[in-house]
Parts: sequence; C-alpha cells; structure tokens
Amino acid sequence: MYLFDRPSGWLRGFALGTATVALAAACSSAGASATTAPTTAPTTAPTTAPSSAPSAAPSATEEASAAAETYEVKVASGALGKFLVGEDGKTLYVFKKDSPGVSACSGDCASNWPPFVVSASDTLKAGDGVTGKLATFKRADGTMQVTYNDAPLYYFAADKAAGDTAGQGIGGNWFVQAP
Repeated sequence: MYLFDRPSGWLRGFALGTATVALAAACSSAGASATTAPTTAPTTAPTTAPSSAPSAAPSATEEASAAAETYEVKVASGALGKFLVGEDGKTLYVFKKDSPGVSACSGDCASNWPPFVVSASDTLKAGDGVTGKLATFKRADGTMQVTYNDAPLYYFAADKAAGDTAGQGIGGNWFVQAP
C-alpha cells in the first residue's frame, strides 16, 4: 500500500510533510516566522549534518601578520669586490634603464631578472655593512619590489649559488649593487 493511495493516507503524508518543512524552517532561519504552510510536501529530508568547523576564520590582518617575514640584505665579497645579497646569499643587481622607484623590467625581462619582491607586511633589515636605505615600491603588476637608495633590486636567473655574479655587465645594463 502506498502512502497516497487513500485520502486519509494522503492527508497524513501532507500533514507530515508540512510539519517537517515548518520545523526545518523554524530551525534554520533565526528570527524568521513560518506563517504560511508549503503547498507540497518535500520529497527528501535534509541529509547534511551541521559543520563542526570553527565559525570564525582568521582575518586578512591576522593571516598577514602570521605570514610576515623579515628579509635581511647583507654584504658579500667576491672577485668583483663587495656587493649586496638577498635571500639565500644570492647576488642583487640594478638595471641601468630603471628610474628611482620605477622598474623598466617586466615580462621576459623579469623572467630572466626576477625582481626582489616582498609582501607589504614583510620587514626589511640591513645587515652589517649595508649603509644605504632599503625600501619598497609597487610594481605595475601590484607586487612590492625592494629598492636600495631608490634603485630597484633584482636577482639573475642564471646565478645558481650564493655569491654567483654571472649577470655582471650583461648588455651594459646590469650591475651588482655595491653596498
């Protein structure tokens, strides 16, 4: 026998469905009133359990401060004399075509000469012998590039190890940054 075969079965099904929907609506919408009954009974009951995950995710500020890093610019010595190095002791370069606080290197250039970038929440630290001013500026792509005395700083993709200076003098435009 099916639930809707007889009028009394249909009424019981309708009443059960109406009560289920009214109860679900009352439980799921805080402050809302259920004054109208639905015209059809639901075909399935909700099967999703409430989440036990924390209700508040960390704010962007909390995430930024948790992820903030300190980048120390240091002085290294080699065949070219003293020069600046950044992360992992990699040599930092300047591009002759740049203007103070403005990069002229993007696209393929930036692939070969990756800009020294940090997030806005990161801190720059001058290591021993670094006497110039470290700062940042916003590049056209929105990233924050590090400068030394307003000159944008770059790495050279072909430098593989700390202290490598393979980019020195390339095209008459790229030079290691002296401290």
